[in-house]
Amino acid sequence: MIIMKHKHLLLLAAVLLAAACTPRTKDLTLQTKVPARPAGQENVLGLTVPAMDTVRIGIVGIGARGSGAVSRLTYVPGTKITALCDVRPERVEWAQGVLASRGLPAAAGYSGDTEAFKALCERDDVDLVYICTDWIHHTPIALYAMEHGKNAAIEVPAATSMEEIWDLINTSERTRKHCMMLENCCYDFYELSCLAMAQAGVFGEVLHVEGAYCHNLDPYWNEYWNNWRLDFNQTHRGDVYPTHGLGPVAQVLGIHRGDRMKTLVAMDTKPANGPGRVEAKTGKPCEEFLNGAETTTLIRTENGKTISITHCTMTPRPYDRKYQIVGSEGYAAKYPVQQMCLRRSQLEQEANEQLLDQEKILSAEEMEALRQKYPNPMLTPELVELARTVGGHGGMDFLMDYRLIYCLRNGLPLDMDVYDLAEWCCLGPLGALSIENGNAPVEVPDFTRGAWNVKQGFSYAFAK
Repeated sequence: MIIMKHKHLLLLAAVLLAAACTPRTKDLTLQTKVPARPAGQENVLGLTVPAMDTVRIGIVGIGARGSGAVSRLTYVPGTKITALCDVRPERVEWAQGVLASRGLPAAAGYSGDTEAFKALCERDDVDLVYICTDWIHHTPIALYAMEHGKNAAIEVPAATSMEEIWDLINTSERTRKHCMMLENCCYDFYELSCLAMAQAGVFGEVLHVEGAYCHNLDPYWNEYWNNWRLDFNQTHRGDVYPTHGLGPVAQVLGIHRGDRMKTLVAMDTKPANGPGRVEAKTGKPCEEFLNGAETTTLIRTENGKTISITHCTMTPRPYDRKYQIVGSEGYAAKYPVQQMCLRRSQLEQEANEQLLDQEKILSAEEMEALRQKYPNPMLTPELVELARTVGGHGGMDFLMDYRLIYCLRNGLPLDMDVYDLAEWCCLGPLGALSIENGNAPVEVPDFTRGAWNVKQGFSYAFAK
């Protein structure tokens, strides 16, 4: 207990020292250090690598997310799983069984300790290292992979500190290797449809968006290897899992594609249920738990748009990613109910002023008609059918994998780059900085270092 208390005192001292040393702008906005781009290094906007007929994949981490990836990737055309790695040998053996059941050759296996991934990354028959470990190992494995000539795909969140974020950016820029975060929610069918509609102007100018990760994790806390997820929540404030909510709405706003996140403010509630989870798990008193029961981050962009992101995993609040788009002429939401609203004037309908119904809430049939009128170019009927058959959160996991491999096989830019990773992950450390300083505004760095408005709008790349 004395050791734990000493550890937390050191952590508090470090936070206070960092706050004291953190520079502020004239309006008292906190700033973090933006490292200068090393000489001779260029941004990776639109980065491509030589096309690959077959993408040879090494998978590191075969737990809940990694096991699904092993199964899905066997259905993606042009893939070969050549290496498997997990601390636990039985998980590697399980994955070998999946390959055998699909009539595929066995992969090289690595296990036994947390350094086993290095031998996988050093192999000559791996093009892509697919990382599904606990959060604190995401960045070290990705850095090692890129340093050894491999592209890296990292489960969410890919990075948990500003140092890790900048390390990933600089390594991707220097090695010219892809570093993509595996944000599956960007491939949800509803989100994909709304993105196409927003880009077509159906909602007018998009002014505000909301995202969230509200998911009661009570049934799952005991399933994480070595208790890593609960431990991380115990020792970190801020939104520690922001990317499911932020990723899809950031694409709608074209973040670092004509707009950028400029300033954020974060607030959290008291921990409430967190200490009890620790005590139930360890059988010991929990004297400190840092992550709030609910954390909310508000962001303003360079172009005057706003974003609201919520994290809540320890209350009975129903599952909710929000995904809400507020435009000058329309509105769309996935949670708590799928809903779209347009001005009646857009639909050439008259409003009843007594019913306060200037906006028209579209029926399911009307929403489907809009989806058909404004299709997402990625969603071909054949791909939709395959995704729904293979599955993975209804098919969005498969779509994510398919697009990653498709782009690599065709030498195209990936749908998401290392700057998306940086922007979506930074809410954790920057939000913590805001909270620890009385909910002060914090400047969000331009992770592209000057190129955030070179490209205009999010788009997919397709082979000609």
